Amino acid sequence: MPSITSKITPKVSVIIPCFNHGSYLSEAVESVWMQNYPATEVIVVNDGSTDNTEEIARQIAGIKYIYQKNQGLSAARNTGIRNSTGEFFIFLDADDWLLAGAIDININYLIQNEALAFVSGAHEWFTVEDGKSIDVAREINGDHYLHLLQGNYIGMHATVMYRRWVFDYFLFDETLMACEDYDLYLKIARKFAVSHHMHKIAAYRIHKTNMSWNIPMMLSNALQVLGRQKESLQTTREKHAYKNGLKIWKEYYSSELYTGLSNNKFPVTLKGLLLLVKLKPKRGLKYLLKKSKPMLKSFIKKNMPSIGKRWLRKTRLYKSRHPDVGTVNPGDFNSLIPFSTQFGYDRGGPVDRYYIENFLKKQAEHIKGRCLEIGDNEYSLLYGGDKLTQSDILHIDKTNTKATFIGDLSNAPQLPDNAFDCIVLTQTLHLIYDFKGALATCHRILKPGGALLLTSPGITPIDHGEWKKTWYWSFTDKALIALFAETFPAGNAEVETFGNVHVASAFLYGMGVTEIPVEKLDYTDPHFQVIITVKAIKGAAS
Repeated sequence: MPSITSKITPKVSVIIPCFNHGSYLSEAVESVWMQNYPATEVIVVNDGSTDNTEEIARQIAGIKYIYQKNQGLSAARNTGIRNSTGEFFIFLDADDWLLAGAIDININYLIQNEALAFVSGAHEWFTVEDGKSIDVAREINGDHYLHLLQGNYIGMHATVMYRRWVFDYFLFDETLMACEDYDLYLKIARKFAVSHHMHKIAAYRIHKTNMSWNIPMMLSNALQVLGRQKESLQTTREKHAYKNGLKIWKEYYSSELYTGLSNNKFPVTLKGLLLLVKLKPKRGLKYLLKKSKPMLKSFIKKNMPSIGKRWLRKTRLYKSRHPDVGTVNPGDFNSLIPFSTQFGYDRGGPVDRYYIENFLKKQAEHIKGRCLEIGDNEYSLLYGGDKLTQSDILHIDKTNTKATFIGDLSNAPQLPDNAFDCIVLTQTLHLIYDFKGALATCHRILKPGGALLLTSPGITPIDHGEWKKTWYWSFTDKALIALFAETFPAGNAEVETFGNVHVASAFLYGMGVTEIPVEKLDYTDPHFQVIITVKAIKGAAS
């Protein structure tokens, strides 16, 4: 494998293919020039645009501009590669942009680990219609090829930085109309080491001319790309991940198609309806019934025999919101064994992490100064960043060389009084037998005005691994409200719950977070508490 040449500031080539997105092009280029990294070149490839792309591109100083007849996105990127001089590559679509520090973040990962073929990060969605942005991040720890077999966790191509030598082995497949980036990720990850992190790198602009709106084409290409890996699968885990990936892609796009059609985001076409019915017959019929409900309901009532009405009730497509007693169809949940015993790590990531990381992101302003985290300091560094002056780790195991304190949080006299601005205590309290003692320690060691950010499992499987012997408790919001009234008497505590019956069931069966639509994750029913979060501030008089 070629190694990186020794330069203080190796050049980064940012390749921007553009097809009829001239109105966005200047903003994309400007996001590159706004980076602190000094050695960049920008190559704009006009892929046969019929709008004002050429006129705008020729007014932008400092770029290399190339025109070619329309050949598609893959061909435009390959043209950019052939006309570049950088040691590293970023492929930025003309309607998207890089966020501050993007190049520095990714290039530091690659320079620190010369074995990596590429590194990828998080991104945000920006919706043109309402101007809102949503952070999109997936935590992936190792086994990148297995994860990619189960879906494109990267999600946005501009978050990826490649080494140049990668393209001595692979180029973008110009026969693919979509998912050419996913195809490349799979090929590279199967052969070389890659990495992923949670830092935001780029913004993805959502508008009605995005290619991803073409659901039939996107699904067809995703399945085609994944199918290419079938002959190369070697282990049982790879074969299982591949089969799971087929299900995930079909479920994801059928859900997107159903939601888009139901909310009138997609035009109703025969091709789209046939695809929905083919992928999910019940979901397709449900959509048809929903759209023509008044007419169909009248027709069914007057003309359909009783046996037909009973069948519709059993499939939950007609009349009753809930199935009649004895007619529940358990489907995949008709099993005494969960799909995974690893909290969904092998199926796209744990469901509860979605709520934990959203909570910490929301409370990031409190992760500052001197911060203590239990086990490791990954979340402190991720959400504290430059606001931290010192990051400490408390661990029970003295063989942990990264820990700055060793001991049990419930009895830790070695931790200094009034010393910490923040404590990050995620998914730990239930593992401590004397949990009141642990909370008392947290109150003692926090500075007045300091914040304890705590998450605790409610409805959850019990660990099969190292923590199964110390998995003592399961809490509710009422229990934690009472506990914090005792242990943080002069402060204040905000307790929230997250989850619903669907998410709780999925989590218990070991489904991964990528298998659950975001709109279902975001629905909260306090009767099914998957995760409870607490922000507790130590009172100034404590």
